[in-house]
Amino acid sequence: MAVLHGVALTLLAKYAVYHPTDQTLMVSLTLAALVGAAALWSALDAWRDVPDRGRAWFIAALVAGVVSGILYVIGRAVFVDQTGVSELGGALTGGAAFSALLVLVPAGLGLFVGGRIGRTRPSEEDDAEREGSSASPAPSPRPRRRVRVDGSEASPQPRRRVRADDPEPSPRPSPRMRPRSGEPRT
Repeated sequence: MAVLHGVALTLLAKYAVYHPTDQTLMVSLTLAALVGAAALWSALDAWRDVPDRGRAWFIAALVAGVVSGILYVIGRAVFVDQTGVSELGGALTGGAAFSALLVLVPAGLGLFVGGRIGRTRPSEEDDAEREGSSASPAPSPRPRRRVRVDGSEASPQPRRRVRADDPEPSPRPSPRMRPRSGEPRT
């Protein structure tokens, strides 16, 4: 990606020398080609299930930004107008940041889209094979047994509904109805 960006920027600079007023179409086509290349390549990586592809594209964007800036200055010095080292500062700051974003944003979109295209629903045989190979047991749908502090098993008791006209107070107050600071706890 760095070489592609460096070559594209150098060709745009060369085009700007011969056509200084007619750059809009070429700049637009070049940006579209660069965005399309990053999006397509990352979508293919996601479609092929390349491991750790997000991190690889993040690092690729950072490297592409810096290296394309250096290649742009070298290409412009050799092929366009003998640019000196003074252009390197701008190419490594603003130019590198723009190139990095021009790789990172379409790559993120390509990773998102590429992971969702062409996927078929796994068959029941594949599901059974995956379930048989899993090391962890499936969770039990039964409720857990309640054990008291002394180790004896507690029997499940149905909860009692509390009504406003009930003479007997609830054994535990709800967390919302805590006793005031002056009243003893029940």
